[in-house]
Amino acid sequence: MSEKEMWAYTEKVKEHFMNPRNVLEEEASFGDDGKGMVGNIKCGDQMLMAIKVDKEKGIITDCRWKTYGCASAIASTSVLSEMVKGMKLEDAYHLTPKDVMKELGSLPEHKIHCSVLGDKALRAAIDDYYKRNGMEEKIVKEEAKIVCQCMNVTDHDIEEAVLEGARTYYELQEHTKLGTVCGQCEEEAKRLLGVYIEKHIK
Repeated sequence: MSEKEMWAYTEKVKEHFMNPRNVLEEEASFGDDGKGMVGNIKCGDQMLMAIKVDKEKGIITDCRWKTYGCASAIASTSVLSEMVKGMKLEDAYHLTPKDVMKELGSLPEHKIHCSVLGDKALRAAIDDYYKRNGMEEKIVKEEAKIVCQCMNVTDHDIEEAVLEGARTYYELQEHTKLGTVCGQCEEEAKRLLGVYIEKHIK
C-alpha cells in the first residue's frame, strides 16, 4: 500500500489491516455451523466466512474468515467478525456496509464496495446455517427487478454501481450502460440511485 493510500485510511482501518482478527487458519478443524463464500478470485476479491452458533439462543458465538482482497476488504471483514460475536442471527443478518464503515470510522468512497464482501459472506453463512437446520423460511430472498429493459440492468446492478463509486446518473450509465437506448428507465434509475446513495454512503 502506498503512503498516499495509507493516508486515506483511519487508524482503525490500518490497525485491522495490519493485525486482522479472527482469520480462519484451519477450515477443516474449525467445525463451523454455517459457511458462506462470495466473490470471484478471477475478478479480484473473494471472501469465505464461517460461523459457530449457540443453537438454543440463536446467537453467533464465533466468526472466522479468509479473503483474497485489498486492505479495505481485510479491515472491514476483520471488524465485522468482532461485531457479530454475541449477536443474534437476525440482527447480524441485517448488518450493512454502513454499519461496518461506522465502526471503522470511514472508508475512502472508491473502497466502499470492499466492505460489501464481508456482510454478503456473513448472510451466506447464516443462510447456510438455516439450511442445515431446516429453517429455510428464515432465508431472505431478494429478487432482482429489471429497471432497464433494453440493457437488462437490474436494481441490484444499480446498487452495485453505487458501491463501486457511481454518484451521478452519467456515472451510473458508465457503469451499467442503462438508459443508453430508449431512455424510458431514467426516472426510476435516478430514484434508485438516490435510494442506494442514502442507504450506503450518507
